[in-house]
Amino acid sequence: MSHESSAIPSLLLKTPLNDLHAELGARMVPFAGYSMPVQYPAGLMAEHLHTRAAAGLFDVSHMGQLRLVGPDAAAAFESLMPVDVIDLAPGRQRYGLLLNDAGGIIDDLMFFNRDHANGGDLFVIVNGACKAGDIAHIQARIGQRCEVIPMPEMALLALQGPQAVTALQRLAPGVEQLVFMTGGRFTVAGCDCFLTRSGYTGEDGFEISVHASQADALARALLDQPEVKPVGLGARNSLRLEAGLCLYGNDIDTTTTPVEASLNWAIQKVRRTGGARAGGFPGADKILAQLDNPASLTRKRVGLMALERIPVRDHTALHSTDGAPIGEVTSGLLGPTINQPVAMGYVQPEFAAIGTRINAMVRGKPVPMEVTAMPFVPTRYHRG
Repeated sequence: MSHESSAIPSLLLKTPLNDLHAELGARMVPFAGYSMPVQYPAGLMAEHLHTRAAAGLFDVSHMGQLRLVGPDAAAAFESLMPVDVIDLAPGRQRYGLLLNDAGGIIDDLMFFNRDHANGGDLFVIVNGACKAGDIAHIQARIGQRCEVIPMPEMALLALQGPQAVTALQRLAPGVEQLVFMTGGRFTVAGCDCFLTRSGYTGEDGFEISVHASQADALARALLDQPEVKPVGLGARNSLRLEAGLCLYGNDIDTTTTPVEASLNWAIQKVRRTGGARAGGFPGADKILAQLDNPASLTRKRVGLMALERIPVRDHTALHSTDGAPIGEVTSGLLGPTINQPVAMGYVQPEFAAIGTRINAMVRGKPVPMEVTAMPFVPTRYHRG
């Protein structure tokens, strides 16, 4: 081992649950600058299936948490994204997209309206690998209009699966009354938490923000529940792909627009052409033109299912059935729930219709694939 490679682990940040991961026998890998558990001794497949059947606990403390505070916070934040921030009701959460001036996606994120009545308090969760850049971008663009308060002292846990609510309500009675994309403050096993009924698996579940000093106690209390087992990044990735959810850096990045990424659903009518607050976000001219004239697109994100049992990985070239290059896979694996190879990727728009047959070029050989609706596994969010 060279000096350089042996020095790398010491540079990795550790989450507040690092000792617990070691105790649980996790295999740790570098991810977004942190040492993170990719899997536990049960293995990716067992962890994935347990989350679909019962409840999995994920350490997602590498993600960035921040608050935007002040009377102008919602309007300021709305100026950075093509989504409706101003009309988001207190107690509700929404998916958002930070854009650059070319309409490319700097990051995708979740934001929650903790309070409009007392001058505005938005709680924002961004991706771990992007958090330093995101915070700097937000500070530079709207730091004069509201307070931008990073929260590095907070850990983040995700409890996901159909029995997540069963386990959590034992420790925090009342959480069962929340519906998808709502949340609030709860005391969970004696720990002061802010949680939302949301997640990144396609299942019902919760994301729980807790002070780093209480994270270990909270995680142990959750793992003491009979439904709950620890789950690593490997299964987190396979779960989100089956749910048709984008991974930043793979399926979306600064070179992709929300329309190319088939994220039109995330752009509310009020921000579109003809809407009360149309445009006014970075790259608006380009994105509104793409929304208004889909024929102008040169590529589109689609779901793909392999017709043979051959996994098709990220960066695999996609060809038409007559051999012309038409795109690339951005995420792909054997979906553990459906036991079929699934992928998402970008193709030229004329190949984007559901049912279209194309080929993935795996080690020089064509693997037939079909464009498929997403999610690959039906989502089970608790909408009340």
